[in-house]
Amino acid sequence: MAKDKMTAILELAEAKGILRPKDVQEEGLPRQYVYRLYEQGKLEKISRGLYKLPDKQFSMSDTQLEACKKITHGVLCLKSALRFHDMTTLNPHKIWMAIEVKAWEPEVDLPIQFIRMSGESFESGIEEHKVDNIPVRVYSAAKTVADCFKFRSKIGLEICLDALRDFRFQNIGTMDDIWKYAKINRVLNVMRPYMEAQQ
Repeated sequence: MAKDKMTAILELAEAKGILRPKDVQEEGLPRQYVYRLYEQGKLEKISRGLYKLPDKQFSMSDTQLEACKKITHGVLCLKSALRFHDMTTLNPHKIWMAIEVKAWEPEVDLPIQFIRMSGESFESGIEEHKVDNIPVRVYSAAKTVADCFKFRSKIGLEICLDALRDFRFQNIGTMDDIWKYAKINRVLNVMRPYMEAQQ
């Protein structure tokens, strides 16, 4: 009986990518079996409360996926969103994540740079992807370019200009898409000369 439950937990870990004891409990399985499987080396601990199969390789960094799993109300933004959309070769040392201006800032043992956004600026341009069966919320490429200019003092103008160039070069979307988000972010006047130079 215990063996069947452990097998079911390993299958759940395979399906979910990253497993929490809470996920196991929701399936009606005893959470203590997670710890037993960990002690037996059949599950690997990523961080407190998160486990994966030992041979599981992720297409995104473990820490980014861990952040998406733990902070479900957050959205990958700025440098992390640029990396997600292959619009930069930089590998950011921190996870850049937007949260709503009034949302609680979770205490997690991860290198996260939280960015506060509000209203339409926070809610617009969110894409939902599944990466290794893990839900990932990230801003669209066009929204990310506009966000870079909005938060240029945090990331530097050079990254903003590179993002705009990469967006155009890779033909990810239209300049109208960027104009829309520039208007929402109230950075039209800031972005106009750079965007006109790209046309």
